[in-house]
Amino acid sequence: MLRPSTQRYSVTRPLYSEDTFEDEHAKVYRKHKRLLDHFIQYFTCTSERAKNTAVSLLPIIGWMKIYSIKDWLLNDIVSGVSTGLVAVLQGLAYSLLASISPWYGLYAAFFPVIMYFFLGTSRHISVGAFPVLSLMVGAVVTRLVPDEGLPANITAFEGLTKDEQRILVSASLTFLVGLFQLGMGLLQVGFIVMYLSDTLISGFTTAAAVHILVSQLKFVLGLTVPGFSGPLSIIYTLKSLFTQITSTNIHDLVTSIVVMVMVLGVKEINDRFKSKLPVPIPIEVIMTVIACGVSYAFNFSENHGVDVVGKIPNTFESPIAPSLQVFQMTAVEAFPIAIVGFSVAFAVAKVYSVKHDYLIDGNQELIAFGASNIFGGAFKSLAASTALSRSAVQESTGGKTQIAGLLSALIVLVVILGIGFLLEPLPKSVLGAVVIVNLKGMLMQVVTVPYLWKKDRPDCIVWVGTCLAAIFLGLDLGLAVGLGLELLTVVFRAQFPRCCVLANISGTDIYRDRKDYVNIYEPEGVKIFRIPSPIFFANIDFFRDKLKDAVGFNPLRILRKRNKAVKKIKKMIKKGELTLTSNGLQATCSMPIEESEDESNMEDLDKPTDYSDLPIQVNWSADLPANIRVPPVNIHSLILDFSGVSFLDISALKGLKAALKEFIRVSVDVYIVGCDPYIIEKLRNCKFFDDEIKTSIFFLTIHDAMLFIHESHPPKTVNTYRFYFYWSNNRYKSNS
Repeated sequence: MLRPSTQRYSVTRPLYSEDTFEDEHAKVYRKHKRLLDHFIQYFTCTSERAKNTAVSLLPIIGWMKIYSIKDWLLNDIVSGVSTGLVAVLQGLAYSLLASISPWYGLYAAFFPVIMYFFLGTSRHISVGAFPVLSLMVGAVVTRLVPDEGLPANITAFEGLTKDEQRILVSASLTFLVGLFQLGMGLLQVGFIVMYLSDTLISGFTTAAAVHILVSQLKFVLGLTVPGFSGPLSIIYTLKSLFTQITSTNIHDLVTSIVVMVMVLGVKEINDRFKSKLPVPIPIEVIMTVIACGVSYAFNFSENHGVDVVGKIPNTFESPIAPSLQVFQMTAVEAFPIAIVGFSVAFAVAKVYSVKHDYLIDGNQELIAFGASNIFGGAFKSLAASTALSRSAVQESTGGKTQIAGLLSALIVLVVILGIGFLLEPLPKSVLGAVVIVNLKGMLMQVVTVPYLWKKDRPDCIVWVGTCLAAIFLGLDLGLAVGLGLELLTVVFRAQFPRCCVLANISGTDIYRDRKDYVNIYEPEGVKIFRIPSPIFFANIDFFRDKLKDAVGFNPLRILRKRNKAVKKIKKMIKKGELTLTSNGLQATCSMPIEESEDESNMEDLDKPTDYSDLPIQVNWSADLPANIRVPPVNIHSLILDFSGVSFLDISALKGLKAALKEFIRVSVDVYIVGCDPYIIEKLRNCKFFDDEIKTSIFFLTIHDAMLFIHESHPPKTVNTYRFYFYWSNNRYKSNS
C-alpha cells in the first residue's frame, strides 16, 4: 500500500457558496416529524414490536436459542463452580463493610443472581456484592443504627434487636435502590451513565478503596471500633484506631499478615502465568479453608479472643417488607448507590461485550439490576452490582453465558443450606485481609494522576477533587462533588474554547493554525477565524472578544468613530470650514478642531454610516482633514470557520448577528464557511437574514471563500509561498 505522502489528488469543480450548491444539487425531501408523530410511533403496537419487546425484556430468550451444550456447558460448569466459591468468600467479607451479619452477604450472591439470569444482557459479569456499594450501604446503616447511642426514630424498629434493625435498614435501602434503577430503566435513561466519566469513576473508586481499607483495619487488628458516618468519618475512625492500637490482638494481626502475603504472592503468580494455568489458583478459597481449620483446631475464638463469623443459619430467613420511613430517610443516599452500582456493572459488562463481540443494552441492564435488587431486598440481601475480581474469575475460567452465574448461585445455595456451619470458626480478620488484598487494583489507580496532569489537567482536577472529596466528605457527597467538577470542566471547555486564526499551507487548499507551521501563507487583508465548539449563551461574549482580538480592532468602536467623524465633516462643510479640492476635502482654517465628546445619542452612532450629503466618498485609510482621527481597519474580508460549531442558541444568534453587522458596517466583508445545514436552516427560521446579512455569505469551504475573495480583491503582491490559482469557466484547480 502506498504511503499517503506519495499520493496526489487534484479536484476540478465549481466554486460553491451554499446558495449555488443548493441550486445545482437537489436535496432529498424529508418530512419533519412533529412531537405527536414521535408519540404515536412510540406507542404504536405491532406483532413485530411486541416480539422484539419481549425478547429485549427477557434476553435469556435470545442467547438460549444459540446455546451450544457441547461447546459451552462444560466451560460454564467449571466457571460457575469457581465463581461460586469466590462469591461465598466475598459475600461474607463484603457484608462486614455493610455493618451487618456475614451470612447476609451470601444472600447477595444468590437472590440477585437468579433474577439477573433472566433479565440481564451481559453473559460474563458476576452479579453480587460489590465493596464500594457495601461500604455506602454500611454508612447509611451506621447512621440510622449507630454502634453507640440510640437508633433513629423509626416505628418499625420497635421490638427489634440492633442486628435486626440494621437488617431492616439494609434490606429497605436495597429495595429502594432497586426501585430507582427499575424506574430509570423503564424511563429509558440508561444514557445517564455517560455523565460519569472514567476519570470520575476512577477517582471515586480509589477513594472508596481508602474507606474500605480503613474500615477493615479493625478486623485485621482485632479492635472494637464504633462505626462513623458523614463528613470526616474516616478521620474519626483512624483516631479511634490509633487510640486503641496498644490493644491489638496479635493472633488476628499475624493471621491477617500471613493471609495477605500468601494471597498477594499467588495472585502475582496467577497474573504472570495465566496463559499456562488452566484456571487461576483459588488462593482466597484455599486460605479460607486453612484458616477455618486452624481456627477450629486451636479454638481461636475462646482461647485467643479472635472474632469469628459465628453462627450461620442453615436456612433462608422469611421475606421482609421494606419500611417506608427508611425510604424517606435514605432516599438521598439510595440514588447515588443506584447510579454507582449500575455504572460499575455497565462498565465491566461493556468491556466483556466488546471482547466477546455481543451487544448489551444499558436500559435493560438498569431494569435487570433494579429487579435484582428489589427481589434481593425483599429477602434481606445487600445491594448488588458486580465485583471486578469475581467477574474476571467467571470470564477467565471459561464462562460463556449466565448459566455460569446460575451455577455459582447453586454453589452459594449449597453453602447456605448444607455446609455453612464449616465457615463458623472463620476469623473475621481473614475476611478483612482478603478484602484489603482485593483493593490493590483500585488503590493502584492513583498512578494515573501524573499522566492525567501531563495530558489533560481538567481531567486530573476531576480525579483529585472527586477522590479527596469522597475520602473526607463521604462517598455520597464525594460523588456529588465529582459530578459538579465534571460539569464545571465541560462548561469551562465550552465557555472558553481554543479559538485560533487560520492561514494557508503553501501550495494546498488546507488551512491550519498560523502559530503551528513555518511554511504558511496568511492572505493579505483577510482574517480566517475558527471557533471549535458550539456557540451559546455562555460563550457568545467570549467568541466576540476573541474575534476582536484576532482582527486587531473593535468594529463597534470604529463604527462610532466613523459616524462621529462623518457628522463632524458634514457640520464643517455646512459652516464652510471644509471645502472640496482636487486633493479632497481641505480645511479652510488652520485652527485645530476640538473633538466633541458628546455621546448622548449613542444609538445613532451604532447605525450604518450615512454618507448622504457628502460631496465625496470618505477614504478611511487615508489622512482625514482637520486632525480627525479614526482607527484604521487593516482587513477587507473576514472568514468565520464554523466547521466545529454544532449548534447555536437564541442568545448566540442575537450576538452573532450583532457581531456580523458591526463588521459589515465598517466595510469588512464577512463569510461563514463549513456551516452545518441544520444551523443555516435554523438561521432562516429565526429571521436571521436581512438587508445587511444575506445567505450569500455562506460558502462550503474556506478555500471556496478565499477564491471568491481573491476574485473581488486581487492580491497586490505575488505570494512567495507559491499559492497559485487557475481559473477557467468559473472552475478552479489548486496545484502545488
